[in-house]
Amino acid sequence: MIEEAKRSFDRQGFMKTLGAKIISIEKGMVKIACEKKESLTQQHGYFHAGVITSIADVACGYAALTTMPKGSEVLSVEFKTNLMKAAISDKIIAIGKVVKTGKTLVFCEAKVTDDKEETIFATLQGTMICIQTKPTE
Repeated sequence: MIEEAKRSFDRQGFMKTLGAKIISIEKGMVKIACEKKESLTQQHGYFHAGVITSIADVACGYAALTTMPKGSEVLSVEFKTNLMKAAISDKIIAIGKVVKTGKTLVFCEAKVTDDKEETIFATLQGTMICIQTKPTE
């Protein structure tokens, strides 16, 4: 499912708009990087909370997808973000990890850090759902 996750990510227009890229992917874990651009900041020049939340959600979603059966798709069911510190960095990294995989739901957590993965700016807890696609006839 790793290759499927990469292909699915590449179809995400919003991630392209943010300039976000997968930098690491393995079963149950995905890292996404996003470089700072003025268009991604809020009024004080920090990364906007929407950018932080979006890449954390997507990192969890694709971490979840790597644990699902072949041919599955993933959607977010819910998430909660804790913004812990202003994201003052030239690049942020979202690290999404699977906590528990069920038959339908996958529980994940993410942290958003600076590019050295030392300073934590935010955390996210999320639930993803496995969508079974119907085979084409």
